[in-house]
Amino acid sequence: MFKFTKMHGLGNDYVFIDCTNGKNHISDPSTLSIKISNRNFGIGSDGLIIISDSKIADFKMNIFNADGSEAEMCGNGLRCVGKFLYDYKLTNKTNLTIETLGGLKEISLKIRNEKVYKVVICAGTPLFSNDLNLKILDKNFLISPVCIGNPHAIIFVDDFKNCPIEKYCPLLETNSVFPNKTNVEFVKIVNKNLVKVKVWERGSGPTLACGTGACAVCAVCFNKQLTSRSLTVELPGGFLETYYNENGNIYMSGPAVTVYEGIYY
Repeated sequence: MFKFTKMHGLGNDYVFIDCTNGKNHISDPSTLSIKISNRNFGIGSDGLIIISDSKIADFKMNIFNADGSEAEMCGNGLRCVGKFLYDYKLTNKTNLTIETLGGLKEISLKIRNEKVYKVVICAGTPLFSNDLNLKILDKNFLISPVCIGNPHAIIFVDDFKNCPIEKYCPLLETNSVFPNKTNVEFVKIVNKNLVKVKVWERGSGPTLACGTGACAVCAVCFNKQLTSRSLTVELPGGFLETYYNENGNIYMSGPAVTVYEGIYY
């Protein structure tokens, strides 16, 4: 039995468990994530995030996808972690460093009425790979791979209707060219400051938003000189603001929302 908190960033929802200071030891988080993520027989979420103490940062987060696999990073989840820590009075700091499998991440909390309403994260420096062509079923895809703590495959499209994610993304995610599998983002450029994105998250499937995906899209778009450094990313769940600074770091800001608390037996 343990207490949990359901939170989301633009509808990308996770179950959060506080394991700081020896609380709530979770022996098998992968299996637990599969159980609680089920939207019919569990709590219902895109995955599980465990918050714990860190020896090298203010706190640590571990992310488990709905299929039980562990992810290196989660931008929406990271924003929610910041809100969780401040709102539940685990910290009074508004600038924090969080340990993840994708490295140390810096976050800045924006406060209103003594609660966090917005979080800015530094996702780090993107690592680009050469574009590649893949034929999946009946369609050829030009893919721009990039890693921003976790792997992403960016695909530019003119029309989302011609690229149903449920048809192609399971095969893109697990293609042998991606040894650790990959997240997939279909991107439609609206103008220099706005893109529309549909997301397939590795281990979870289609989600309403992906924070690291938005950062990856910003990086690739600016690297290809398709957009400006400051880019609004429209996802099915809402908007994220991204910025690729002159030092090569990607910043992303957006909301974090607490849905409810509960006890899991």
